[in-house]
Amino acid sequence: MLERIIGVFKLDRRVFAEVEQDESATTQAAIVVAIVAALSVVGTILQMLINLVRGGEMELGATLLSVIVTFVVTFVNWAIWAGVTYLIGTKLFKGTATMGEMLRVIGFAYAPRMLSIIPCIGGVIGAIWSLIASYLAVKEGLDLDDTGTIVTIVVGWLVTIVIGVILGMLGVGGAMGLGAISGLLGG
Repeated sequence: MLERIIGVFKLDRRVFAEVEQDESATTQAAIVVAIVAALSVVGTILQMLINLVRGGEMELGATLLSVIVTFVVTFVNWAIWAGVTYLIGTKLFKGTATMGEMLRVIGFAYAPRMLSIIPCIGGVIGAIWSLIASYLAVKEGLDLDDTGTIVTIVVGWLVTIVIGVILGMLGVGGAMGLGAISGLLGG
């Protein structure tokens, strides 16, 4: 699994071909997402501590809510992103994949988001790196050409944001919608 994560950081397309075919890698993809979620939580806490040191305030309830939302939203975004990408790629562009394949390749494409442990800049760098990895994941996972891959990613990203905001407004609370946007943008 570590070799695969390193391969994703290196943007090695072969890793996505391997993960796509390896049905046992779904658990590994979920572990990658869990690591990303945990490191995002640590990064969020570190940022709050930095703010505290600078004279800000830190409320325990808000911190706990932020930790929970960060962790949950990471998993929700993974499932939504994989599902939306799967539907767009297979229905609109006639790509070939299963939902399991998309969960695996998208889950591993999350690996660069491990950088979100670094307050401020880590989330941004990780999100950009992850977006590039997502391009390789979607291209490999759905067997699409460059145009189909780019359109699938852009439309999928926009739809995922809208779904996150709607879910947030429907009762999970505004934090879920804002968390979805933040998660997709690297926070």
